[in-house]
Amino acid sequence: MKADIHPALLPVVFVDVGAGTEFVTRSTMTSKHTRDIDGVLHQVVQVDISSSSHPFYTGKQRAISVAGRVERFNKKYGVAKSE
Repeated sequence: MKADIHPALLPVVFVDVGAGTEFVTRSTMTSKHTRDIDGVLHQVVQVDISSSSHPFYTGKQRAISVAGRVERFNKKYGVAKSE
């Protein structure tokens, strides 16, 4: 590997603003905000959605009527029904 071409891995806290959860990890992302955790200075990165708040992971997915969508598409574009 070539030296000095890779970005530095920094300690980071990802804060999910919707769910209020925090994930402490390492990342190349930086932020203007920092927080001291156990004597280590962490970058604080706020995210809108994470595995704590995403509907796929929480099981709170909204059911979508596929039949209604197909009928609207056919009506809009004049596709004849095949019977």
